[in-house]
Amino acid sequence: MSQHSAQFLNDAEAKAFDLDHRRKINFNINKYDTAVARGVSRFFDLENSKKKANIVKWRTMENLEKYLVEFEANFTRRGGKVIWANDAEEARKEVLAIFKKYNAKTMVKSKSMTTEEIELNEYLEHNGIEALETDLGEYIVQLLGQKPYHIVTPAMHLSKEDIAKLFHEKFGTPIDSTPEQLTQKARELLRNKYVTADIGITGGNFLIADTGSVCLTENEGNARLSTTFPKVHIAIVGIEKIVPSVYDLDLFWPLLATHGTGQNLTVYNSIISGPRQPEEMDGPDEMYVVLLDNGRTNLLAQKEQRQGLYCIRCGACLNGCPVYKNIGGHTYETTYSGPIGSIITPHLQGMEEFKHLSYASSLCGKCSEVCPVHIDIHKMLLLNRRDAVNENLAPKSEMWTWYFWKKGMLKRNLMNMLGGRWKSFFLKRFAGNTWGKRRELPPIAHKSFNEQWREMHKNVK
Repeated sequence: MSQHSAQFLNDAEAKAFDLDHRRKINFNINKYDTAVARGVSRFFDLENSKKKANIVKWRTMENLEKYLVEFEANFTRRGGKVIWANDAEEARKEVLAIFKKYNAKTMVKSKSMTTEEIELNEYLEHNGIEALETDLGEYIVQLLGQKPYHIVTPAMHLSKEDIAKLFHEKFGTPIDSTPEQLTQKARELLRNKYVTADIGITGGNFLIADTGSVCLTENEGNARLSTTFPKVHIAIVGIEKIVPSVYDLDLFWPLLATHGTGQNLTVYNSIISGPRQPEEMDGPDEMYVVLLDNGRTNLLAQKEQRQGLYCIRCGACLNGCPVYKNIGGHTYETTYSGPIGSIITPHLQGMEEFKHLSYASSLCGKCSEVCPVHIDIHKMLLLNRRDAVNENLAPKSEMWTWYFWKKGMLKRNLMNMLGGRWKSFFLKRFAGNTWGKRRELPPIAHKSFNEQWREMHKNVK
């Protein structure tokens, strides 16, 4: 068992019995479910939209290098600069080089999972640069010294009382402040940072190949402020975020908004095609796009599992997953938690250390059902389990257990060799801890079904 696996089991057990955590998550996800149910009802044909999105992403991944080169050509034509980063270390070094080039000391950043993935904030702060999150949820967890809890809603695990207490301790606001008052305080604290920051950093919800554009979707306006005031804008985007045409946005933006927050469309949607042009009034003087691989081509090489790269980071599978709702986002100890994180993390960070995530599932299929781009997530979980076994990463005890189980199940005489009491004993002895110490295993019948059937029908001719 890897260190990550052991920690996961300990944290999962502690969080699963934390009733206060469960209360907060159920409250927030119930609100989400209500909003999404209302949002998807507005689609004329939701299933057809999902199928179309799946086809677009399939075509894109099958021709990924073509679209990435097309994006680079169109983006650089308008004065932008593209940096290709093979891994997290390379991406961090390239970003730091830009800071040194402009003698930059301060940075404002909108919500970005790729920057979390490469641990950019910690790296920049270690090099003497002030790194500030401007998304309200990200700002709150940054104040707490935590990682985001959820792909879309970083502070989902906190109640308004928790946040009021945090702001009271940090900024002296009244302990009974309302959400509106807390938001206003955050706005006051952050507004001047946009104006004085040297560099603005964002992620990218989509990259458009035919226009060479970075697309940002948000509800707070902080991404627009982070890209407008600073003289330099750096967008760090995974290579899988590419879509062929600007016309694809009329499909993907509504799907992302509806499945992410229940909205028809998020409040602010921006298409940025490079630095400020001579005829434009605002925007950065320089713009860089860092195209991040960091293990994505490992997943692309898996023909059966590359559909994990179709993900548009809506978070719907997290909100629908019964495991995630019980153990929480921080338990996974990965940037991408929940079902989608469980299928892509072993390929991004290594199967040996993170294969256990693919077993953190009931395989109920809810994740696949709610996915807006029709990723067969529960099937991908099974394929990861298969790969872990084929790579001899499963414990020897587990391998031998299933070997004998298979032998016994394939031969009737072996299956009937032991009575029910002995079968119950061995089941409890070898599977009790695996299935959970709080689960009471059912007793096995003294006689097998085959034996009972013969007895019942021995006089029947």
